[in-house]
Amino acid sequence: MTIETSGPEAGFDRQLASLRAQSEKVRRAAATRMVIERALGMVTVLVPCTGQRARALLVDVARHCDVSLRAVAAALVAGPEGEELPDVMQHEIGRALRRLRSAEQH
Repeated sequence: MTIETSGPEAGFDRQLASLRAQSEKVRRAAATRMVIERALGMVTVLVPCTGQRARALLVDVARHCDVSLRAVAAALVAGPEGEELPDVMQHEIGRALRRLRSAEQH
């Protein structure tokens, strides 16, 4: 059963709902950023490379796999937790690493 409110209470209810939605949006954004930052850290240590190069590598993989940067980062972060990278991502990471190394040599 929903109780309808009017007057100042209705305005408060709308504000509260809006604040809850904004809070959830911020929470999701922070979680996404955390996953991406963790993946970037992994790449900078394993390759090794700068953070900027690591981001470029992950963006390149995302573009070639037609997925979001977050999806690539999440798959990479899940690897140490026992989940394998999808074959297409494994392939594209290898290709992106070769392109990165080639660019560094020139």
